[in-house]
Amino acid sequence: MKGVERITALGQRLWYDNISRDLVASGGLRALVAQGVRGVTTNPTIFEKAVGEGEHYDADIRALGARGVAPKAMVRELMISDVRRAADVLRPVFDASLGVDGYVSIEVAPDEAQDTRATVAEAKMLWDAIARPNVMVKIPATEAGYEAIREVLAQGINVNVTLIFSPQSYDRVADAYCRALEDRLAQGLSIDRVASVASVFVSRVDTVVDALLQEKLKVAPAAEAKRLKALLGRAGIANAQRIYQRYRDLFRGKDFARLRARGARPQWPLWASTSNKNPDYTATWYIDRLIGPDTINTVPPQTFQALLTHKPRALLEAEMAQSQTVLDGLRREGVDLPQILDQLLDEGLGAFLRSYEALVARLAHKKEALATS
Repeated sequence: MKGVERITALGQRLWYDNISRDLVASGGLRALVAQGVRGVTTNPTIFEKAVGEGEHYDADIRALGARGVAPKAMVRELMISDVRRAADVLRPVFDASLGVDGYVSIEVAPDEAQDTRATVAEAKMLWDAIARPNVMVKIPATEAGYEAIREVLAQGINVNVTLIFSPQSYDRVADAYCRALEDRLAQGLSIDRVASVASVFVSRVDTVVDALLQEKLKVAPAAEAKRLKALLGRAGIANAQRIYQRYRDLFRGKDFARLRARGARPQWPLWASTSNKNPDYTATWYIDRLIGPDTINTVPPQTFQALLTHKPRALLEAEMAQSQTVLDGLRREGVDLPQILDQLLDEGLGAFLRSYEALVARLAHKKEALATS
């Protein structure tokens, strides 16, 4: 059994964290689906990279420019087109799984992430424009986002909640999902096909925490150095394990039982940012330790390739007890994990906004260049 098939057999689905016009048009996405990919995610950084490579978008940019479409609206048009095509490729997976798999995600504009009303309006616009049932609109887990998530889900629009770092943020996301289902029931609407995932970011946590631990290692005596080394590469995983425990308590417990009896599905945990950002760790460092029932792992191309020959092990539930040991160890070393998680949310929002602005600027430049060529 191949690595991807084995992961599926262990209860986890793999989504591909990449999209481009060429990937869909060339048949590459269909090939990935045949290899076991069950969904696709994207974000402004991925789109910015896709548009910047090659000439796959030039014809559309030229046509949109001739119509007088502004660069920001052009971004939206190109993203909608790519996501719609990808959703059509994944549609057989969606149908065969009765709506459990086969989703493609598209993100609301990052410059509206702090505006509830604007986020709700954009989510509805994207949903209506794409007009595919196997699409999820990505909304970040911000203060404004929590209410937007509830409103959008209550309208029957699937949501991928992104940039979740802390357990407290996860709790509010899960609460928004359950409240949205209750809202629909109160209106006499069905809840059996409303789908949502909670995207928890992992490796970015270790990028920050490991840097702090490495500084301490420079001056640590031998006994302390051993304890510090044991914490390297573990903070993000321990944090994800802690969130997974909350998921199990809520969605497998009696509080969700009434909604489950009405056909509701759980809001599946999705592990994001699981590529290896430290060359000292294996390419699959964040794979085995996060494999567990009812989970999704969204992996970039290089990680997916590593999985094709990997022999995975489901360690998420088996190593749950270790998470508290890691978190206690970080506290003893003076690592303020809650503060770091808040910082990472701010940085994530900033990074997506910068990529989005770079994409708009790139399209403005291309629009002018193509108009005169």
